[in-house]
Amino acid sequence: MPAVLDLRTRAASPADVGSALSACRHGRSDPTTRLRSTGRGAASRGEFVRAAITPRGPATVHLAWRSGDVVDVLGAWGPGADLLVERVPQLAGADDAGAAELEQAEHPVVAAAAAAHRHLRIGRTGDPYADLLPTILAQRITAGEAVRQWAALCRLLGTPAPGPFDGLLLPPAPDVMATTPTWRLHRLGIERKRAAALVEVARHAARLHGWSALGPDEAASRLRLLRGVGVWTIGNVLGTAWGDPDAVAVGDYHHKNTVSWALAREPRGTDERMLQLLEPYRGQRGRVVRLLGLHCGHAPARGPRQRILPMRNW
Repeated sequence: MPAVLDLRTRAASPADVGSALSACRHGRSDPTTRLRSTGRGAASRGEFVRAAITPRGPATVHLAWRSGDVVDVLGAWGPGADLLVERVPQLAGADDAGAAELEQAEHPVVAAAAAAHRHLRIGRTGDPYADLLPTILAQRITAGEAVRQWAALCRLLGTPAPGPFDGLLLPPAPDVMATTPTWRLHRLGIERKRAAALVEVARHAARLHGWSALGPDEAASRLRLLRGVGVWTIGNVLGTAWGDPDAVAVGDYHHKNTVSWALAREPRGTDERMLQLLEPYRGQRGRVVRLLGLHCGHAPARGPRQRILPMRNW
């Protein structure tokens, strides 16, 4: 197949394609998405495979890139293949021109982070249903446990994806997820509250496909109507499904401390303090959070790691 995306015509500088595509994968064990990338920034190269349930049916796409300029489609399979190929530019971050103005930010840490990662692009999956499921699983538990539960859920309710990739699975189909009793998910470590939210999202999967065409603000107001979907979940999904560079996951365990440490040298912060420090960058707040995480890392750790509590203690 010919090159589907030439980033040289869309942005002032080459893109870090691997970084943009990494937002599609929920952990290295994600059975729906495979990503192999080497190098950094515009010099990265690699391959990407994604299985998805589109409005036209299931599909798989296989991509490769050799620089931050061109992405090639190596293959696409399934009834929804054409639609998934149409989404490739937004997946790879072609809709995002970056934020060169942040390199001139008044705060030296923001300016340095933006300059060091000027090739960062924010991709957009356009698939709220598939992004909501693993994000809901990540509520109230550690990232590692959420990744394991997402893989287990796909193995339990997913089906083999179209194409030649052994072990690649589709996310749980909406009709299957919507009719799954919540108790069936208990053995995966998913308690009733999160299980009920998964079922709720699946029942509205058709609407979610329509909402993906809305702007982030309107989409957020619609997402608030779904039981079990709160501000943290919405902030995360707006950043992945809608590619919103301003989306901030309020209530995140790490973000408030990362921002407070990087911008004010305060090792512990609050959501209110985080938003106060990010206010000068409104419109790009989510990008700034990501840049600070890449450039500065987490705030100094204190105390033991958060325990994974058995469901009977929730």
